[in-house]
Amino acid sequence: MTTESLLHQKTQELISAAGLDETKKDKGFVERLYPRLPLIHRLFTEIYASHPDAENQFFQFIESLIMGYKAREKALRIRDAEKAKKGIWFLSNELAGMSLYVDRFAGNLKSMPEKLPYLEELGVNFLHIMPIFESPEGESDGGYAVSDFRKVDERFGTLEDLISLRKKMHATGMYLMLDIVLNHTSHHHDWAKKAKAGNKGYQDFFYTYDNRWIPNEFDATMPDIFPESSPGNFTWNEEMGKWVMTVFHSYQWDLNYTNPVVFREMLENILFYGNLGVDLLRIDAPAFIWKKTGTASQNLPEAHALLQLIKQCVQVATPGMAILGEAIVAPKEIIKYFGTGEFIAQECDFAYNATQMALQWDMLASGETQIMLNAQHEILKKPYGTSWITYTRCHDDIGLGYDDYMISQAGKEPYQHRKFLKEYYSFSDNQWMSPARGALFSSNPKTGDARISGTLASLCGLEKALIENDEFSIDLSIRKILMMQAHSIFLGGLPMLFYGDEIGYTNDYSYQNDPSKSYDNRWMHRPIIDWEKVARSKKEGTVENQIFSGIKKLLSIRKEKALFSDLSNISWLSPHNIHIAGLVRRMGNDRIYCLYNFSDQAAYLTWYAFREQGEGSEFLKDLWSGEEFKIGLDQEYLIIKPYGFVILEPK
Repeated sequence: MTTESLLHQKTQELISAAGLDETKKDKGFVERLYPRLPLIHRLFTEIYASHPDAENQFFQFIESLIMGYKAREKALRIRDAEKAKKGIWFLSNELAGMSLYVDRFAGNLKSMPEKLPYLEELGVNFLHIMPIFESPEGESDGGYAVSDFRKVDERFGTLEDLISLRKKMHATGMYLMLDIVLNHTSHHHDWAKKAKAGNKGYQDFFYTYDNRWIPNEFDATMPDIFPESSPGNFTWNEEMGKWVMTVFHSYQWDLNYTNPVVFREMLENILFYGNLGVDLLRIDAPAFIWKKTGTASQNLPEAHALLQLIKQCVQVATPGMAILGEAIVAPKEIIKYFGTGEFIAQECDFAYNATQMALQWDMLASGETQIMLNAQHEILKKPYGTSWITYTRCHDDIGLGYDDYMISQAGKEPYQHRKFLKEYYSFSDNQWMSPARGALFSSNPKTGDARISGTLASLCGLEKALIENDEFSIDLSIRKILMMQAHSIFLGGLPMLFYGDEIGYTNDYSYQNDPSKSYDNRWMHRPIIDWEKVARSKKEGTVENQIFSGIKKLLSIRKEKALFSDLSNISWLSPHNIHIAGLVRRMGNDRIYCLYNFSDQAAYLTWYAFREQGEGSEFLKDLWSGEEFKIGLDQEYLIIKPYGFVILEPK
């Protein structure tokens, strides 16, 4: 009997033991499983071939897959089928997201349903709820130090509250996105507690060592993630009498995926989230999940193999759930998280377009677009059938992670250019030339590396303008905010707003008075929503109203035009003006030009830029302003006002 026949036979026995009906109600499941079974087996054995109990572990793994499917409720199976009929459902131009902390936005999960109409009015139908599972207060890392993957933290509510919210969201056509932290757990997790108590099996769930010999080998090539607040990659645990790997913070213990039991346990958690009704699962920090001495222990081939295996399993058991890999890495590395070789578009469905996000801020500070254009040959490698999360900022810092050669090719010295950007966005007494108000995060004195904190509004100058009561600067800041959002919304991918940005929240410095947050200035851009301020979004002429209504209109334009679906249908215009970033989206004979002026001066673009794209129409209409332009006859150039933009459709 061949290996494939043995696999089929043993799997069939497990399916039968689980009480599934292969010919009727569970036919779809087995039709998804059996064709993928050889590949699932191959991936598993490539990763765990050297494990002494590999075969037994594999069939336990398959059993977990079967039970994950069995636990899926009927309504979610129906939703899976509806999504399958749409094709690749998540590429749609009709999706628009917002990321938020439920406690800081609504108080708790039980209060969230009453806030859904506000999101619907804005045009948001895809909700990313930031981490809500149990994590110790004071050592939570914003919820990314999880002590129980299946218990909602009582600060936010209960699992029943979450399920109730999801059902209400699905009933109104909304989608849910949640996080899972694969790389580590809190040291208060039950597995870590058992490891501390001396249980060798659970010590093998983590990277634990009696002495510094192997930790020193890791440290020789692994960078510090938080050099200011958490230097080094290992922490001594007195209870256990061992060193434990803690790449992020001392209270976050890295999981050991060389142990197949760890992978199986975490797969069960992934399927549990799928069965909560999650539409998009955000895998936090996937670049770090495999460790190897002599390397940076980031972006290793085994990490990609684990993600490919996860993707195959999700397609079998919870096929309506898409996967987002939160890999904030170099441009050429990000692309690999969509899959390579035979796994193209078979790894992560989404990745953050962190490169383009950072380049927006580069363009805003410098007023020039060459560096951004120098990165496009990497970004445009994204395969069809996958998508970006596009955004101006998120809960995290803004890292300047694009490559030095992209800066050099624009005629700039990389170190000095990054120094300029850091100084432009970080507030200091010497920052006379910049309206931005932000702060540097995770500065590394050894390398000079640092990242940027601050809200969208504050980094666009609104905080300074409001303090100075400067009406001209307030107007200019609002223009910057809307231009940045427009660039993200029409770029190609699923636009993800960050809560508070839709009404122009500026930096909140109260985090400095909270000992559990004062060491982390990212809390300045994670506001507690004041619903009286939100109410001002309905009052004509207020700052809140101008920003809210502007973003609402942008999302409406996107939803009206199918070519804004992510069909890998974007190309960039030649840089006839270094201050203007111009792109064209096409579908069949339809096309729309999106042009953004990142300069504080009016920018002129020759009409030849459109003829160069084969444009034969005589008229172009700006979907944003309603203005019509007659190509080349009314005037020699298209003129875009400072920090302005146009969304041009041929008539």
